[in-house]
Amino acid sequence: MKSHTPTTRMPGLFMALFMALASFHCPLALATDIPRQPVTDAAPLMRQALQANDGTASGVLTGESADAISRRFQTQSPIHIEVRTERRYAQSGCARLKVLFSQDGVLLPGADKKRRQSIEFGIDYCASGEPPTSLQ
Repeated sequence: MKSHTPTTRMPGLFMALFMALASFHCPLALATDIPRQPVTDAAPLMRQALQANDGTASGVLTGESADAISRRFQTQSPIHIEVRTERRYAQSGCARLKVLFSQDGVLLPGADKKRRQSIEFGIDYCASGEPPTSLQ
């Protein structure tokens, strides 16, 4: 399925997805020794994963979005972002990516204790920031 999200809306999209779906838990463990690039949204990591030989990129969310999320969920833990390439398409620079956001110490409304919260989603993405013209 194609993504029709304009490039200019990407940062808001990631924050909205994280905020709206933060109550879902994804059991994937994150390696703690991975070097993490500071980013204000996931788009630079998505482009980096498209160019990487191993198809992966890791970062930590910074800036206003990270501050707002941390305030909302009462934690100072970093928000980690992992991007991995699932499938490369025939169109140059395009692939199906999995993007994982996670944060430790999140206190959800009504919860009695803090815990790690994660959200993972897939996106068809090209280095240009646009969706692929074909999923082949």
